[in-house]
Amino acid sequence: MTSPRPFRFGVQTSKAANRKEWVDLAVRCEANGYDVLSMPDHFGDQFAPIPALMTAADATTTLRVGALVFDNDYKHPVVLAKELATMDLLSDGRIEIGLGAGWMISDYQQSGIPYETPKVRIDRFAEALTVIKGALAPDPFSFRGEHYTIADYNGLPKPVQAPRPPILIGGGGKRVLTLAAREADIVGINGTLHEGMVGPGAIESMTAEAVDDKVDIVRAAAGDRMAEIEMNVRVFMVNVTEDRDERIEKLSGALGVPRAFMEASPFALIGTPAQMVEDLLARRDKWGFSYIIVGAEDVEPFAPVVAELAGK
Repeated sequence: MTSPRPFRFGVQTSKAANRKEWVDLAVRCEANGYDVLSMPDHFGDQFAPIPALMTAADATTTLRVGALVFDNDYKHPVVLAKELATMDLLSDGRIEIGLGAGWMISDYQQSGIPYETPKVRIDRFAEALTVIKGALAPDPFSFRGEHYTIADYNGLPKPVQAPRPPILIGGGGKRVLTLAAREADIVGINGTLHEGMVGPGAIESMTAEAVDDKVDIVRAAAGDRMAEIEMNVRVFMVNVTEDRDERIEKLSGALGVPRAFMEASPFALIGTPAQMVEDLLARRDKWGFSYIIVGAEDVEPFAPVVAELAGK
């Protein structure tokens, strides 16, 4: 049996009031032992990921940065690959590439970008993944698909990280999880977002039992390469408290979910730092989750857990 992959920790955030506040967050993440600062990629009230992530990288020395995740429909993959390679070069190799097929229907409605069927969006994303990998590779490449045609393109500059920066693909459905298992370095387990928003269906797909099924899909599709994959989860409900039982009772009531959901779902961490450490170790044993992402509001409260588990 292989040894468990060491823990890494990230912070996901989206905006700040000004440059000073944004830089301060990046510096605090690094100082508290977090490995990665990540951002969503949406058209609402958030910073544009490329300039914001580059600013965070400039303000730090070891902190890695990346989107969680870039929506494939918002940018041509050749353009995105060039931007990411440039960022990797200018950050001395600290970029992680988070990619997705796109899901938030409000983005499409507001921008006028066609919100096509999941099949079309995932077909296009699968081609884009091939294009991005080709653009970041050492040599020129060509590609002809239904959605993209690339002719003898040599993406320059090349990234510092070889063979390329690690690619994270997150998913909640079978097809994207299968693609991630076969192609990604990091697989993120998400709720199922077929509704185009975080609604009841997404919450229902975040139970421990649903995560069992999602991880089984990844393991079956990955086969022998499972040992090479880093498993990731974004924990949306982090609550450091001395009274775990009371807080779970309140949160489960507020969200309209069973108490067992809050206790067992990997998308929630509630209790003392010691209880969180115990839960994370158990979840790594069960599901393989070693790359844990929390919110910007959790940087200091969750720091004792990072100090205890990072790199172990």
